[in-house]
Amino acid sequence: MAAEKEIWQKIGEGFVQEYYNQFDNTNRTTLGDLYSADACLTWEGSSFPGKAAIAGKLASLPFKSIKHIITEQDFQPTVDSCIFIMVFGQLKVFMLKHHACSWVCTNDVFRLGIHNIPA
Repeated sequence: MAAEKEIWQKIGEGFVQEYYNQFDNTNRTTLGDLYSADACLTWEGSSFPGKAAIAGKLASLPFKSIKHIITEQDFQPTVDSCIFIMVFGQLKVFMLKHHACSWVCTNDVFRLGIHNIPA
């Protein structure tokens, strides 16, 4: 019998599902709503500080359609009541923080996994 998932695992799974649903199935302009005002995104080594910069970067990506395939997800609670999320497949890392009765992303790192594959 499988153990009941911790609340932070359920919140993390729900966030990842919603994030990738919006990323894959919308024009990505609404993704900014999932970030806190002072969040930071690192996309392929470039930093985008603040909710507006993040929303702008995600909306400006050159591809209009994409389908993410998630192979694994790991979740950890932090000592300051946040949730650390690692998504394998697209190598995405999020940090969630509870703010004003909801969960928002405070940090996000994306790096495509093909960089370290020998030629």
